[in-house]
Amino acid sequence: MTTATAAPPPGKALYRVHEAMPLLSLSRAKIYQLIRSGRLRTVKEGRTRLIPAAAIAEYVALLEQEAEVA
Repeated sequence: MTTATAAPPPGKALYRVHEAMPLLSLSRAKIYQLIRSGRLRTVKEGRTRLIPAAAIAEYVALLEQEAEVA
């Protein structure tokens, strides 16, 4: 099994959910589902939920890893 090094997308360090939607090509509801299930890591600043760029890269790497297994 290959271990992919997850590189964060270029640009910002933290993304709001609506900013991560086009990066991942996912709906708002699907992103919140991934957050609840623990597949997409987030942080909170006050009441705002933010997705670290590294977490987006980790999620993409996870998808690639799962595709290799299947």
